[in-house]
Amino acid sequence: LGLRYEGYEVRSANDGKQALIAISDFKPDLVILDIAMPRMDGYEVCRAVQGADMGILILSAKDELEDRLKGLEVGADDYLVKPFHFEELLARARAILRRRRPTSGEELRVGGLVLNDGSREVHLDNRPIELTTREFDLLKLLMQHPNQVLARDRILDQVWGYNFYGDENNVEVYIRYLRQKLGDQDRALIQTIRGVGYRIAAAG
Repeated sequence: LGLRYEGYEVRSANDGKQALIAISDFKPDLVILDIAMPRMDGYEVCRAVQGADMGILILSAKDELEDRLKGLEVGADDYLVKPFHFEELLARARAILRRRRPTSGEELRVGGLVLNDGSREVHLDNRPIELTTREFDLLKLLMQHPNQVLARDRILDQVWGYNFYGDENNVEVYIRYLRQKLGDQDRALIQTIRGVGYRIAAAG
């Protein structure tokens, strides 16, 4: 009801199975998933729609780091712990939707790494790299500032769009995902500047 008052068109579902049907029919820009749903829980629904062109916000009463990381690992853009104020839910939703605005179509290059903002494609040495929405946005920010150290709070502000206690763990998790997908086990490409943040290394 609150989201409708804010001008959003909303569809609701009572369980995970209904949620998948609603997502298929409605094709939303954002899905807000409670973990504790019957028939299919929020994690299962999130896995089922992973890779679809939509934002995902998970709601849960569980506040342990392990639970937060699990939500991010199955493809969610954000994780909000219950109970919460509606204003915070609205701010998180708006932050996710802001990242879905039309892109500029710019192409960024760092060595053999190429990112096309228009098609949202990434190639490394002509090999396609599949990234989630959040991974893509994080890599784009780093590539827009080659050889420049970006502080964690700046990354949070520009990629996540909000700042609250504990979120720096999200940055670390997604940096790890990027390194895995880019084969950057030695951290030569995405470098950690201890106590400050991260930078992407470009020759020249």
